[in-house]
Amino acid sequence: MLATWSYRERTTVIHRLDPRARIVFAISALLATVLVWDLRLLLISFALALAQLLLAQLSWHELRRFCLVAGFFVLFWTLLTFLTGQGGLGVYRDDHPIWRGSVAGLPFTISAERLAFAIAQLVRLATMALLPIVLLFTIHPATYGVAFRRLGLPDTIAFALDLAVRFVPSLAHDFTITLDAQRARGYELERAGGLFRMIRNLAPLIVPITIGAILKGEDIVDAMNLHAFGSGPRTWSQELHYRARDIALMALGLGVFVGAIVVRARGAGGLWVPPWLLTLAS
Repeated sequence: MLATWSYRERTTVIHRLDPRARIVFAISALLATVLVWDLRLLLISFALALAQLLLAQLSWHELRRFCLVAGFFVLFWTLLTFLTGQGGLGVYRDDHPIWRGSVAGLPFTISAERLAFAIAQLVRLATMALLPIVLLFTIHPATYGVAFRRLGLPDTIAFALDLAVRFVPSLAHDFTITLDAQRARGYELERAGGLFRMIRNLAPLIVPITIGAILKGEDIVDAMNLHAFGSGPRTWSQELHYRARDIALMALGLGVFVGAIVVRARGAGGLWVPPWLLTLAS
């Protein structure tokens, strides 16, 4: 069984857009975000990602797990680079200290550049998390393959991407079923007795999930072989048609991406330190 993300049919502006246009927009905005470190430019991509999320009208119940997991990793990496000061190597050279001291016996410095880099990284990672997650919750599962194919990708790559998108929810579905089955047999992960013992006791979950994933993969391969997949061009029953709003959305995304390239080509778009931080350093 291939599970999917929690898709719900809605009549919002986002749901009515062509999936190809939304994929092009998300990839373009994502690449533009990766190219720059200037907070003022990053806020443009962040505003677009946030507007897309609000227009999709996703509930907190749908996004709760994503927000908790993504928020943890975003904050973890931001704090890690801020405390170590290693993440900004190559992004900025000057260092204007605001405070010097020690934390847990180790020397620690807070500088204007380090704070600016931490803020920019926080916005950057949040944008990179928000842009793709809206696609997963608002694109109909049946349109993944045809959308990738209509973007000009070969049938094999389009189908592979379709399966890749479904892999995580399928794995989560199998994990839930396996955990319930093991609990019915008296398995209690919460009472494993320590972190290392808990990791060791994960074997009753990891082994059947891994074997099940391998068997499902073999079933899919056999089904594709029986349908002579790869022997020639495939036909897709669903048709997609661009509308004016779809073209406008793609133009917006490509415009942001081209703008980021132009900014980087001119030597700009690097780390921007707000003047008030430099004032604190002085």
